[in-house]
Amino acid sequence: MSKNEKASMSVLKIILVCLVLIFAFNIVTRAAKVEVKDVLSNEQTINITEDDKNEEEVIELSESSSEVSKDDVIDNYASIVEKIVIEEETIPFETITKDVSNNAKDTTNKVIQEGKDGLKKITYKIKYQNDEEIEKTKISEEIVKKPVDKIVQVNAKATVRSGLSRAATSGSKAEYQAYAKERCADYGWSDYDFDCLVALWNRESRWTVNACNSYSGAYGIPQSLPASKMASAGSDYLTNYKTQINWGLSYISSRYGSPSAAWAHSERTGWY
Repeated sequence: MSKNEKASMSVLKIILVCLVLIFAFNIVTRAAKVEVKDVLSNEQTINITEDDKNEEEVIELSESSSEVSKDDVIDNYASIVEKIVIEEETIPFETITKDVSNNAKDTTNKVIQEGKDGLKKITYKIKYQNDEEIEKTKISEEIVKKPVDKIVQVNAKATVRSGLSRAATSGSKAEYQAYAKERCADYGWSDYDFDCLVALWNRESRWTVNACNSYSGAYGIPQSLPASKMASAGSDYLTNYKTQINWGLSYISSRYGSPSAAWAHSERTGWY
């Protein structure tokens, strides 16, 4: 066999081998496509691994999946609205009981001062979403009108007060007031304080030594309740105007500081 013939045979062998390899490669590729197709139809998941990056990505495929756009999210978002709201609230009055019955068994109650509710304004910061309140914060509070307490006085029932009212007395109203003015000066009080004292005891007893309140049992020029309180100024407290005035001025000094302050309290409440 010549050299040319040998060379031709070698070329044919190489071509034949290449054809075999190409055929085998096509078969392998088709098989791989079939396998991938089966995986997609059965598992709907492909795992692709990149060895050089050493990380795995998972791709999930679903026929029912839907995409939500950014515009859809913005359109469906409910904004939060903030408002400043002022609300009014009632401040309920309190009831104060003043017991002047001196532990008497039989007592009566008298309303000295009627109660009145107060009013306050409260400022809130309120947040709303979808027209519903989601947060409420108190910012400030202002009292518009203070409540007025109800005052109830517990008095001892007058039982033997008729004897007190018949007690013998002496002197005149002018004499009583002249003595009271001297005693006011001893306390260092002004002429205005004395004028307030005159008005106060005119209201209470008309400056009558044996004046007796048949309802409460208060007695004398200063209307002591009970009358026996004046015994601290003298045992003749039922008939002696000086004893009554001395006790009354001492009471005003310790309780209110001056006749003008006692008169102001009486103007507000009806009692002192």
